[in-house]
Amino acid sequence: MVPQFLVSVFMLASIANAHFTIEYPEMRGDSFATGASQYNYPCANVNQTSSTNRTMWPLTGGSLNLDLHHQWTYYFVNLGLGTDYPTFNITLTQQLLNETGIGTLCVPQIVLPVGVTISDGQNASIQVVTVGQSGSALYNCADITFSSTATTLSGSSCTNSSNVAVAVVQASNTTTTSHSTSTPSAASGKRSGLISTGGAAVV
Repeated sequence: MVPQFLVSVFMLASIANAHFTIEYPEMRGDSFATGASQYNYPCANVNQTSSTNRTMWPLTGGSLNLDLHHQWTYYFVNLGLGTDYPTFNITLTQQLLNETGIGTLCVPQIVLPVGVTISDGQNASIQVVTVGQSGSALYNCADITFSSTATTLSGSSCTNSSNVAVAVVQASNTTTTSHSTSTPSAASGKRSGLISTGGAAVV
């Protein structure tokens, strides 16, 4: 008979493998801990505290490093300005992105949208959302402080796993033709689908 503590370890490992973590900026807290759940909006039920860690981020936008545990996922990045539980009403990913491959995805710089005004020393929070095959969204957050002296990750500190790729998902109209045996004419229609660019497969 398998000891109960081993069953618990296996269950936790299975749960962890089905989720993701933010490696940089430093994640707000452990979203695998008791009481937390990455299924909970907006930040996996991981709350801010007086000792919340904040990573210095450049004024024009900084790096993002994710550890992803799904064969493929759509992902979004949002920004909320302010110190205490800001609203994530600024999208940092203007297009739908599809990541394929289990491993590390590092974006050297996510540039802030035009019109977003940032000041040196301003606090904010980053929300990363992933959506996989089940259609359920997963959430994690990281807290930052914008700084004029902060730099982005570069070189070996920001590399992707060899099997990880990202593609922009675009809407496409594909013409299909169906033949009728009762009439000499063919009926054609439009079918909406998804295609990708950049070498990553869309499922």
